[in-house]
Parts: sequence; structure tokens; C-alpha cells
Amino acid sequence: MRKIRVFFTKLGRAKYISHLDSNRCWQRAIKRSGLPVWYTEGFNPHMYLTFPLPLSLGYESRYECVDLRLLEDIPDEQVTARLNDSLPPDIRVFRCAEPVMDQKEIAWADYDILLCCENGEALSRTLNDYFEQDEIKVWKKTKKAPKEIDLKPHFQVLEQALCSEGVKLTLRCTTSIEVNINPSLLLDNFPGKEQIETVSTCRTMVYTGKMEQFV
Repeated sequence: MRKIRVFFTKLGRAKYISHLDSNRCWQRAIKRSGLPVWYTEGFNPHMYLTFPLPLSLGYESRYECVDLRLLEDIPDEQVTARLNDSLPPDIRVFRCAEPVMDQKEIAWADYDILLCCENGEALSRTLNDYFEQDEIKVWKKTKKAPKEIDLKPHFQVLEQALCSEGVKLTLRCTTSIEVNINPSLLLDNFPGKEQIETVSTCRTMVYTGKMEQFV
């Protein structure tokens, strides 16, 4: 049995597929591909698939991965080709390899965000004031009950620039097991959000606590 980590992009219309439906999509694609995937044992055998960092509905991503186990030693290039032949066109596998890092090592993720608006300069100034606060207190849903947290230590603005559509942001957000910060949590509590017409978000990279690319 061989463990394998499949890296893929989820763009375009695929952003409207929820995590649960993505799981079903992958199971159907793997069955169509004919890959000898391992199933769990017991009374209810099911395909072993693990997504280290589920993607929020409406988000695109250029760096997703799913872990599975194969019963045969098949070349990575062949696994990639067979999966791409079976997956929807907006989900593309770009790499397959044996896992190097544990899923628990995931700590940060980068996001490219496009904020469309009429007045990009005004929005950019309001964003600066928002990001430069000493604290950004918000209420975050948890399994037990809503909890107030300070977002300030959990994100970094890597880039902020004006564009023809409005403002482009590149954010780095905490994505650890203990704390997982979705960029929407930051923007939904932004006092100038009424200036924003539409938001497009794409995850571009995932890192460990040592700021190493997760592989």
C-alpha cells in the first residue's frame, strides 16, 4: 500500500462546489479513473480520502491537496493523467507525490483577493485605517459557542494595490488546527464593506509554522 498526496487547482465554476460535494466529486473521479484506491475496513467500508485544509464555498484555489492510499505502485505521472481525465475541467491535478509533512504542520495560507468598487483610492484608505488598528476584535463561531477573538495577530497584509476594478490584496492568514482564520471573517467585519461591490478570493499557497511550503 502506498500513501500519496495529490495537489490540484480548483478554479472557475468549481468554486461553487461545497467541500462535501468536492469529496463526492473526487470519489466519483477516482472510481472512473480505475485507480486501485484503498477502502477503510469494517461494517461501512469507504474510500480513504483526507483533505488537509478544506476550502470555503465561493473560494478559488491554486494549491489544494488530498491524501489517499493506493494498493499498487503506480507512477505519479500516470496517476496525474488518469485523474485529470476523470475530473471536471475546472479541477486540475498538477502534482502527485508521497506526503512529506504531516497535516498538523499547516499553519498559514496566502490569499489573493480582489475587491471591486467604484472608488479604489477611498477604499484603500479605509482599509489602511482598518488594518492599522491595534486590535481587530470580532466574534468567531466555534463548535461550542461564538467566541470573541483579536484578528490582529492572525493575518498579515503582504500586498495592497489599486487596480482598474478596485483594490487587490494579498493576505496571509492563520490556518492552524487551533485557530483557522478565513479572510471573509476579516472583511465581513470591515466597517467600510458597503464600498465593496464584489469580492473574489483565491488561495495561492499553504505553509507550515516554519513558513515552508506544505508538501
